[in-house]
Amino acid sequence: MPRMGPDVQQPHSAAWIAQVWISFVLSFGTTLVGVYAMPGDIWIKGFMAMGLVFTVGSSISLSKTLRDQHESQRLSARIDDARVSKLISEHDPLAAGL
Repeated sequence: MPRMGPDVQQPHSAAWIAQVWISFVLSFGTTLVGVYAMPGDIWIKGFMAMGLVFTVGSSISLSKTLRDQHESQRLSARIDDARVSKLISEHDPLAAGL
């Protein structure tokens, strides 16, 4: 098995992607059915459905923001590593003493 560094990402398998989509559709669908079947006036059901939609949207935005933040930190860490490597390669301890 090839050794993978911290910058190598394995793509998601088709089974994982299918599981994620099925889980999302089932959880959203069953919650909508629950809101529809809930006793109460239409405005209460509408409020609950609206809350569900905003919660899903906020969850998507949060996950995207966290992913973007993580990727930017990885990029800045690689840039810092490259700068340090360049400084080390350019440093000649014998030339400094002369």
